[in-house]
Amino acid sequence: MTQQVCMVTGAATGIGAATALRFAGAGWAVAIGNFDDSTREAALAIEAQCKQLGAETMVFDADVGSDAACVKAVDAVASKWQRIDALINCAGTTRFIPHGDLAAVDDMEFERVYRVNLIGMFQMTRAAVPVLRDSSTASHSTAVINISSLASLNGTGSSIAYAASKGAVNTLTLSLARNLAPHIRVNALAPGMVDDGLPRRVLGEEAYAKIVDSMTNVAPLKRVSQPGEIADLAWFIVAHAPSMTGQVIAAENGMLLNG
Repeated sequence: MTQQVCMVTGAATGIGAATALRFAGAGWAVAIGNFDDSTREAALAIEAQCKQLGAETMVFDADVGSDAACVKAVDAVASKWQRIDALINCAGTTRFIPHGDLAAVDDMEFERVYRVNLIGMFQMTRAAVPVLRDSSTASHSTAVINISSLASLNGTGSSIAYAASKGAVNTLTLSLARNLAPHIRVNALAPGMVDDGLPRRVLGEEAYAKIVDSMTNVAPLKRVSQPGEIADLAWFIVAHAPSMTGQVIAAENGMLLNG
């Protein structure tokens, strides 16, 4: 198969869904990662939209916290298309816990968040590496994009556990970039508030609307990002930045200027 293939975890909603649509619109085949029955309807809706754009598609089920599930997912994608040119690690989890409430974040919460946000990202990447490497050529490196967060850079975000997990994602990105070169490039995107996706599902509509208003007011650019903006960045790095690896790119509407 000569058509390029993008595999996206956490692709039922938010950044993952927008990324699947962005690559589909560019003519790539797209593997759409679904978590479980609770997100399957949304994943199938994204698949239908990708097909309307003319893309070849498949939906794969994967709780990235399970190494066996990651291996099974990669095997399914490789079996269908015999290649993977880009892996976009979007799957993530969190709970909203005030950073000052240290007692509310026990070891089980840390382990739960790390299991998906960090270990799951590593496991999916490890499973995909042999196929990514085989899909690269002397003139075409394959790519991994890890979705990090502004929380990784300034210690904010939905909880201390979440911020710490995303900080670890940045370090994972650097280590993978160094060790998978020259065949595979690895970069991370660190968005600030992104409208839709995980926060909306976790908070509910009323609380979510308040968060969006608050983040809009405090951002120097007086806005929050849309999922498609982050998807565009992922697309640019994969398709048009062959010299870029080991970078953590902040897209946070100027929030880092606030100190």
